[in-house]
Amino acid sequence: MFKKKNEEIISFVSGEIVAIDTVNDQVFSQKLMGDGFAIIPNENKFYAPVSGKVSAVFPTGHAIGITTKKGVEVLLHLGINTVELDGKGFTLHVEQGQSVKQGDLLVEMDLDLVKEAGYDTTSMFILTSGQSVSDLKVNYQTTAKEAGIVKVK
Repeated sequence: MFKKKNEEIISFVSGEIVAIDTVNDQVFSQKLMGDGFAIIPNENKFYAPVSGKVSAVFPTGHAIGITTKKGVEVLLHLGINTVELDGKGFTLHVEQGQSVKQGDLLVEMDLDLVKEAGYDTTSMFILTSGQSVSDLKVNYQTTAKEAGIVKVK
């Protein structure tokens, strides 16, 4: 659970973790929106990495913000430049203002459709409220619900 300055976060999707500074998007790789990490997903389902309130849902389904009770703001950005798909390939399961629990299904992204359209499926977890990722101890090869913990402070 949450401990003083640390929040425990489950993986938001199964796949291969990559350092945020290696993604093919300067806004994310230069941490202009905040620190975080990225995952090259190997499944279509994306889950809530934290419990909280859905603070932002882009109508295109490519990005979702969640704010925890402790005020930590998380942005999940699914794929690179996928906003250009105008929602094609994304199925939202939440709406803005909704409360979610860690592990709840947020959105599905059709990985094949996104790849066939020429977009990178690498998906970002960004701490938009200023925290930094201090520890990455997650088994990203399992499903998100079975994944371990990432600690941030």
